[in-house]
Amino acid sequence: MADETCTVLFNPRCSKCRQARDLLHERGVDAELVHYLVDTPSRDEIVRIYEMLDLDDPRAMMRSGESVYRELGLAEATPDQLFDAMAAHPILIERPIVVMGDRAVVARPPERLLEVIDSA
Repeated sequence: MADETCTVLFNPRCSKCRQARDLLHERGVDAELVHYLVDTPSRDEIVRIYEMLDLDDPRAMMRSGESVYRELGLAEATPDQLFDAMAAHPILIERPIVVMGDRAVVARPPERLLEVIDSA
């Protein structure tokens, strides 16, 4: 595990993100916290993370309750449109997402991050 980098898509205002950060710290995992609302991942990076999450629908990594989701009419959007929307409006990206090596998990609840750090 020492050679694998742990990255967290992080919002400091989010209690689940803070809980995930604290859980990583308790486990002795050094993590890079990426404040994704400021340092927005590229569309290609979002797609790469999606593929690591092994999801069937990009909506599973999105905050569909955000007003911009409704405003953009994303309920009927294609995957490509969803990736474009997340890159343009990072508030749509669910948080926290923990990436460890070639694995990732939406850490809701935060304990889900154990799935990727314990298998490292």
